[in-house]
Amino acid sequence: MGEQSLIYSFVARGTVILAEHTDFVGNFGDVALQFLQKLPSSNTKFTYNTDGHTFNYLVHNGFTYCVVAVESTGRQIAMAFLERIKEDFTKRYDGGKAATAAPKGLNKEFGPKLKEHMQYCVEHPEEVCKLATVKAEVSEVQQVMMANIDQVLNRQVKIDVLVDKTEDLHDQAQVFRGQGDQLRRKMWFQNMKMKLIVFGILFCFILVVVLSVCRGFNCGE
Repeated sequence: MGEQSLIYSFVARGTVILAEHTDFVGNFGDVALQFLQKLPSSNTKFTYNTDGHTFNYLVHNGFTYCVVAVESTGRQIAMAFLERIKEDFTKRYDGGKAATAAPKGLNKEFGPKLKEHMQYCVEHPEEVCKLATVKAEVSEVQQVMMANIDQVLNRQVKIDVLVDKTEDLHDQAQVFRGQGDQLRRKMWFQNMKMKLIVFGILFCFILVVVLSVCRGFNCGE
């Protein structure tokens, strides 16, 4: 891999370039800025090919990381470089002055870091690519694990809902059973009351008949 494999790099907030570095003369910065203004704001990766060069972008949490590379460099090394500077930049400025820094306001601090990362990736391409591959695999495993955890949590929520509904049904059954017992007792009392009333009326009727018969016998004597 030639010395000029990575040519120009910058970090931007939206369309405001905060830090940049290049050791070469050319209009790389102007072209990269033009592409930057066309990028969506969502987290994503883009590569544009033009005039034997690739313009590679990594958009993450409102910041854009860019590197211009010779086309023969390949996209893997370019994206591996962008991941490196994203991690470094995030560790240094996450929640800090990067959110309000003026254009080129971090150039003095982070410009040399861009140069260091560019040199390292050019000098250790195989190591950088392997590391990027491992990180991608780890990220994929993490995503699978998170998806599995989400599924387990969703199942747990469904189980909890089912348990709640079962408990509600049990409570309703208990209430219904209690109401049924009360209704049975009430009906039993009403039934007994009716029987007592009927028994009382029948007793009175028999008593009247008996008394009438007794009077008739008395009268006959």
